[in-house]
Amino acid sequence: MGADGPVAGDLGYILTAVENAAPVDAVEAVTRQLGASLGATAVSFLVADLSGRALVRLAHFPLVGAAEARRQDEEVATVLPFNGGPQEQAVRSQRVQVHAGANGGHVILAPVTERGEAIGVLEISLPTEPDESTLEAASRGAHALAFVVIAARRHTDLFEWGQRTSRFNLAAEIQRRLLPAAFTCEAAAFSLSGWLEPAATIGGDTFDYSLARDALHLSMTDAMGHGVDSALLATLAVGSLRNTRRQGLPLADRAAAANLALTDNAPKGFGFATGILARLDLPTGNLSLVNAGHVPPLLIRGRMVETLHLPIDLAFGIRREQTYRTTDVALRPGDRVVLLTDGMVERRAAALELTARLLELAETHPREVVRALGDAVLSVAGPTLTDDASLLVLDWYGDHGTQRTTHNGADLTRATATQDT
Repeated sequence: MGADGPVAGDLGYILTAVENAAPVDAVEAVTRQLGASLGATAVSFLVADLSGRALVRLAHFPLVGAAEARRQDEEVATVLPFNGGPQEQAVRSQRVQVHAGANGGHVILAPVTERGEAIGVLEISLPTEPDESTLEAASRGAHALAFVVIAARRHTDLFEWGQRTSRFNLAAEIQRRLLPAAFTCEAAAFSLSGWLEPAATIGGDTFDYSLARDALHLSMTDAMGHGVDSALLATLAVGSLRNTRRQGLPLADRAAAANLALTDNAPKGFGFATGILARLDLPTGNLSLVNAGHVPPLLIRGRMVETLHLPIDLAFGIRREQTYRTTDVALRPGDRVVLLTDGMVERRAAALELTARLLELAETHPREVVRALGDAVLSVAGPTLTDDASLLVLDWYGDHGTQRTTHNGADLTRATATQDT
C-alpha cells in the first residue's frame, strides 16, 4: 500500500475505520493504517498539553522508561516539555519537521491542526529518509487526524485527561467548560487566538468567540472574587452572553441581559463581572464594542499601540436598571486588536511592559503572541499568579469573501516561520 493509498487520501476509508473503533481507539485506528501505508516502524500521536508548553504522548500500555508518566487504568501519558527542538518547531511553525531517529532512521513530525488550532503532532518513524510524496502523505494524514480527535473527544475524557499535566480543582473545572473548544481560529479575513493563565485560586476570567457568515462575535469577562463563587458568576455571565448571541440580539441588549442574569441570580445575593463585548463586521472591518467596567482593548496599527478609550458602563450585576452603550471602531487591513483582563496589567504583571512586547510580536501569528505573552506574565508575576491573566488577539486582513489559502489545517503565509518569540 503506497503513500497515496486509502489511508493517506481516502476520507471514506478513514471515517469507516474511526466509526468501527471505540472512541478511545479512534486515533490508533487511523495511525496504525497510516503507518502501514508509509512503511513506518512506529507512529504516535502527541496531543498538545493545556499549558501550551509541552506535548503529551498517549498510550494504552506501559512504556519503557516512562516510570514518571501519569497513569489512569491502562492509559499512560508521558509529558514532553518544549525545548526548542523539532517537536516544538512543528507546533510553532505549523510546518512538517524531519530529524534523525534511532538506528539511522528518520522521524517525521507533522502538525495535527484544524483551522489554525494546534491540536498536536503526528510522529512517524521511518527506516529511510522520506521523499516529498511521503512527507505530503504524512501531512495529509495528520490533517485528517485532527478531525478524528475533534470527533472522538466528544465521547471520551481520554484526550483531556492526557492534556492535564496539573490537577484541576472544582473552580478550574467549571472555568474550563466556559472557554471555547478551540482557542485559535483562522479565516480568510482574520486570525484570532485566546489564552488564559489561571491563578492558583481561579479568578473568574473567560473569553469566547463565534463566527457567523459575515460577522465575528467576541467576548471577555472577569468575575469578581476567586474560587467556586467566581466561577459560578462567570457561568452566569457566559451563559447569558451565549444565549443572547444565539438569539441574534444587538450587543447592548446582550450586555443588558448579562447584567440582569447577575443581578437576579448571583450566588449569595450579589456579585459582578466586568466584560468586553465585540462584533466585527467582516466585509467592512467595522468593530462594534461595549465596555462593561472592563480593561480597555488595545489597537495595534503599524508601529503604534493605542488604547481604545470607549465609554465605560457599569459591570454586569451592580445596578439592575443599567443600560449599555455601543462604540464603533473602523479597522484597517493589518490591524490587530487585543482584549485582555486586569491580570495582564495590574499588580506584579505591570512589570511586563506590555506595549513594548506587543510591538516586538507585531509580525507573529496570534497563536504565538498569546503563548509568548502568557510566558512573559508568568516570568514577571509568577510562577503562581494571584489573579487570572487572559488575552484574545485578533488580526483583521480585509479579505472576507476570498478563498483561504491553507496547507493541511494552517495558513502558512501567516504562520510564524521560525521560533522567534
